[in-house]
Amino acid sequence: MNNRYGTLASWVYNLDKPVGRSFGDIEYYRGRLADCAGSILEPAVGNGRFFVPMLEAGFDISGFDPSNEMLGYCRRACAERSLDEGRISHGTFETFAYDRRFAAIVVPLGSFQLITDMAVAKAVLRRFFDHLAPGGRLMIDLDAIGGFLGEGGRVRSWTTWDGDLMTLTDARVSTDYVAQTTVTHLRYELWKDTKLVDSELELFSLRWWGVEEFAMALRETGFVDVVASGDYRYGQAPATGCETISVEARRPE
Repeated sequence: MNNRYGTLASWVYNLDKPVGRSFGDIEYYRGRLADCAGSILEPAVGNGRFFVPMLEAGFDISGFDPSNEMLGYCRRACAERSLDEGRISHGTFETFAYDRRFAAIVVPLGSFQLITDMAVAKAVLRRFFDHLAPGGRLMIDLDAIGGFLGEGGRVRSWTTWDGDLMTLTDARVSTDYVAQTTVTHLRYELWKDTKLVDSELELFSLRWWGVEEFAMALRETGFVDVVASGDYRYGQAPATGCETISVEARRPE
């Protein structure tokens, strides 16, 4: 159940974050990658929220995701726009492998924080490094720590395309300040004519990173020219109150 993104979870994600919905990241990375001459990889491509607009903009981008349900939404979005569905595949952070190297790897909107084990996270950074061409760039978004410290307990709702009601209730199970992780129960429910017709429970686990901690992990992996930026303003150091930290680093030539 942990970070699985099953049927209802993927449905809600697609309702809440449809293809093209930007949090500032799509415009930011289009600008940062405007001079990118090679291919780009997006791990954890999800429903294609970020991937599809980048592909439409002419970028040579590929992606993978561990959730078949999420990939289904991404493939449909590509098919509806006559885009190449073959650019996406099933894969995980820990096991993905390509027979080519990329000019850039982009992990937007905090997806890297789904990796909660430090040793695994460092191994994934090494896998990213190995899949970058010399001079290639790694770009990762991290959520600021403030977003992890609330108590949860929210109830959110969406109306489906058929007019049914989808609800999501979150409940914080634990916060480990030593391991820098949170675990939340996410209860998804589908209601039709006031009757509950389907439900799904998922464990949602995340890890937060300190800015310097993450920079040190990148340098330990072999990356250079590490730059952390706050709220999609390149070169402006993250400050108290910023919501997103974008970290960019380069594999040496």
